[in-house]
Amino acid sequence: MDDSIWVGVRERVQSLTAVPASDRVFGAIGHKFFLEDPLTPGELASLEGEVGVSLPGEYRDFLRRVGAGGAGPSYGVHPVQLVQGRWRWEGDGADLADLSRLGEPFPRAGADPEAVQLLLSEQPEEDDFDDIEDFDDAFEAWEERWERVMWSADRTVGAVVISTLGRAAREWLIISGPERGRIWSDNRVDEEDLKPLLDDHGAPMTFTRWYLTWLEKAELQLALAPAAD
Repeated sequence: MDDSIWVGVRERVQSLTAVPASDRVFGAIGHKFFLEDPLTPGELASLEGEVGVSLPGEYRDFLRRVGAGGAGPSYGVHPVQLVQGRWRWEGDGADLADLSRLGEPFPRAGADPEAVQLLLSEQPEEDDFDDIEDFDDAFEAWEERWERVMWSADRTVGAVVISTLGRAAREWLIISGPERGRIWSDNRVDEEDLKPLLDDHGAPMTFTRWYLTWLEKAELQLALAPAAD
């Protein structure tokens, strides 16, 4: 795969640290436009050998040419690091991914909006109960069903959490299956199902488009930002 698209990207990101008011970019107050060092070929081979699957090409090239994580969309790209002799992704929600199942196809059809809507339609309403304790019991039982369906690990096999938007809203990078290399949105905390992230034209958001769109918008925002006093 041609990785020339990443030429100069690391330098573009790092140059934003010197721009006045750079912390106005959403999430920059956290990542501060810092990038981890890129992975060496040996480190990348070790990572892929451990997880048992080749990472999507665009993401592989990013890890090799730009960095192993750091500055990026929202609060940044979750870094992949060697911790106590094991590779893992670090960041909010990263532990939701089952790294032993990255080779399994991500269940695109498993994000079933009809099942979710059915569950939501059955959510107990307090006004339907004469006794608050009966409502509490019914809601607790419903919530257990919701948790089992929405947060089942089977729904996110073949994917890793790549970024967080805060307040438990996250984005996943699909590693295996038909959606390989694309970004999916995760707003289950707000009772929304997993769904593919789309660009401004309605096309699926690939890792490269996701990252470079963020960088271009950050550069434009800072170029238009008024000078600091």
